[in-house]
Amino acid sequence: MAMSARDVVGVIESDPTAMRVLRATAGLGIPDWWIGAGFVRNRVWDTISNLPLSPERDVDIAYFDPERLDPREDARVEARAMVALPGVPWEIRNQARMHLRNGDEPYTSTLNAMSRWPETATCIAVTLRGDAVRLVSCHGLADLVGMVVRPSPAFDDAVGRAKVRHRVESKGWLDRWAGLRLEI
Repeated sequence: MAMSARDVVGVIESDPTAMRVLRATAGLGIPDWWIGAGFVRNRVWDTISNLPLSPERDVDIAYFDPERLDPREDARVEARAMVALPGVPWEIRNQARMHLRNGDEPYTSTLNAMSRWPETATCIAVTLRGDAVRLVSCHGLADLVGMVVRPSPAFDDAVGRAKVRHRVESKGWLDRWAGLRLEI
């Protein structure tokens, strides 16, 4: 199944749970927010594989606010998210400080930080602007819609590839999506 960006957005828009999460996140009032990683990737791979949607392990919300670098602020936002939409495994992180944990140069935006996530098919996210779902893919859509696991440029060395292999194994991706192609 060849999918376009519009098709990927359609996967999200057709999922009432995904739309509830997007609307709840929009209501939190956090700047430059995007929901990425498995929130998009897993839905697309499940759709391509004709599988029922995977349960959410976490909902990765990345935002960028250089004025609020205290990690306790993320906990406060997560608490508000839990009130807005209980039962969702929220994981909300300000990317303005995540470079410290990752040993990188400071990130300049949420998308700059996301471009350094482990796999190209994971460096993808959606946000809600008004009523419109917007999609961004930091390294293109080909690997996502082609079900290819490839290290992002930030993980394209021996250590990074080993981390990607470990993620594939520990998360059971090959058990879930038999059609995945590993290019690690």
